[in-house]
Parts: sequence; structure tokens; C-alpha cells
Amino acid sequence: MRQVRVPEKMDDPDLPESEHRRALRGLARLNRASGGARAIWRESRSALDRSPSRPRALDVACGGGDVTLDLARRARRAGLDVRWTLADVSPTALDQASARLERGGFACEVVRIDALADELPSGFDLVTCSLFLHHLDPRDAAALLRSLARAAAGRVVVADLRRTRLNLVAAIVASRTLSRSSVVHFDAPASVRAAYTLGELERLAESAGLAGARIRRAWPQRMTLTWDANTPQSGPSPR
Repeated sequence: MRQVRVPEKMDDPDLPESEHRRALRGLARLNRASGGARAIWRESRSALDRSPSRPRALDVACGGGDVTLDLARRARRAGLDVRWTLADVSPTALDQASARLERGGFACEVVRIDALADELPSGFDLVTCSLFLHHLDPRDAAALLRSLARAAAGRVVVADLRRTRLNLVAAIVASRTLSRSSVVHFDAPASVRAAYTLGELERLAESAGLAGARIRRAWPQRMTLTWDANTPQSGPSPR
């Protein structure tokens, strides 16, 4: 299936705030249905456990914060008191994400930042990024991976969709079943068409200099990239 990237409606800076919030709620339902945070937690837990002090975690392009909240709850159940930082370019997304975490009983820091143009804060035990990579062309995607690596003192976990025909059908059906947002109806299949394959993600990691990155399938039609900051580097350095 050929990769096709078109501008997604949620990326439109002129999208009315009410439509943006409605779309974020729809995407949260899709994430819950697909267990979006489960695979990220599987790759994150050991890095948080290894922290010698209270772990610090940064969620880049956090969107509405539903994945961050799920991770925060899983960490709490595991007895981990994690300090969460939310980063996104959209003030609407940050407002909704921080409110969602606060309602869940979690304090968080908020950073409005463009992950491609600005330097991310650094020194985190865990840096996560979910469902953002497919918005980017290969050059920007590799630049994002390098930026995430610079922010991490511990581990980077990136999660995204896989570009498959099965996933495209699932996105069309699920978006119309779980949301009434026309933005979600358009963006969900557009995201799958723009997504990378496992092999393409491996090549992105190589071009970004993330030697030793582990690429895995995640149920149902997702994938994760996991990289540790103490991995010996080869090729272009993320630093």
C-alpha cells in the first residue's frame, strides 16, 4: 500500500476550538478501543523502575492527554510516583490534556513547544511520543527522533500506526462508529495512509542515529520504537 500524506484537519491552525476539542474526544475513544497506551507501558515500565529517584516523564505531542493519563494510572498502580510533563504546540490540546490529568488526580507540568523547531527540555527518564510520527515526512520524522533522543536521559518510546490495508479498513469503520466528528472521520484513514511500515521505521531510526532501537509490532495494527540513551551510538549521532 503506497504512502500518501495529505494535511490532516486537526493540524489546521484555523480549526475552531470547539471542533478541535470534539475531535480530541473522538481520538481518545479510538485510543481506548485500540489499547493505545498498553504497548507504550510495556516498553516504558522497566525504564521507570530503574530511576534512582522519582521518575520524570515527558510526553511529546501529547494531544488531548488520554494516553498520558492511561500511562499515569498504570504507573500509579505499579507504585511509581512519576512526574509528568506534557508538551504540544497546540494550546487547546495542552489545556484539555492538563485538565484531564488533574481530574485524574495527577499534577503535571505543561510546555507549549514545536518539537521540530524548538529544543525539547531534557534529562527525562522516559520520553514518549504517540501517533505523531505519521504526520511527518521522512526528513522531519528523523529529526523528531533525534530531538526525542536528546531529551532522554533514559528511554525513548515512540508509538504509531502501521500502514496496512487492514488498518485502513479498521480506521474507517472505527472512526465512524466511535465518533461523530467529521475531523476524526477524515483524519483517521488519512493517518493510516500517511503512516510508516515496520521496515520504514527501522530505516528512520538508522538515519536518526538511534543505534540499537527496537521496533516491534503492537496490537492491533500499531508499532513501537524503543531506544535507550545509554546504547552505544553508530552513524549520525542524535546528540
